[in-house]
Amino acid sequence: MTKVIKKKKLRLLPFFIFVIVIAIIVFLFLIIADTKVKNIIITGNDIISDEEILEATGLINYPSFYKTTKGKIEKAILKNPLVKSVKIDREFYHIFNIKIEEYEILYKREDNGKYVLENKDEITLDNNIPYMIPRLINEIPDNKINSFIKYYKRIDRSIREKISEIKYDPNEYDKDRFLVYMDDGNCVFLTITKFERLNYYNDVLPQLGGRKGYLYLDSGNHFQIMQ
Repeated sequence: MTKVIKKKKLRLLPFFIFVIVIAIIVFLFLIIADTKVKNIIITGNDIISDEEILEATGLINYPSFYKTTKGKIEKAILKNPLVKSVKIDREFYHIFNIKIEEYEILYKREDNGKYVLENKDEITLDNNIPYMIPRLINEIPDNKINSFIKYYKRIDRSIREKISEIKYDPNEYDKDRFLVYMDDGNCVFLTITKFERLNYYNDVLPQLGGRKGYLYLDSGNHFQIMQ
């Protein structure tokens, strides 16, 4: 009796379907991975321009949304000495939302032309500054500078913008005395720990009746008309 040998049929169709499915998945993954950033929203930057941020982070060419990490962007932005902090959120439809907090500029040194930040760093700037910056016309001793910045920061920015010049002006009685020139022509004498008194400057003005002079807030509160 002759034995009949059955030939096994190769199941090629499931194999081809599997290969096609894998190929489609890989293709879709590559397409998604290469999807470009659609929009970049930058807020909180008053001095640093959007263009500077985009160039520093490499986002100016709108790279791949998924290949660009938040950590890489943050690291690039934080290299700018004006940046105090940065927060980045990925949002729907391939959007990066970048929120920046800048260090405040306190004053400009007349001797070297550099701007002094609230963290005491000194920087050179070509950018336009959207708020008025007073000039420090002489040097503050090293043992006074920390206290000066501490109390000077307590002045409201709206009042600081009225200051045109600051001068360290000690006398034989007070080594912490400063002379502050206001942009309206008045001058104010202050000691370091009394800088907060300038927050009431607008309340004092009506009492001066339009006269220009020296307002002594360092010892007592009195006004002397300019000669």
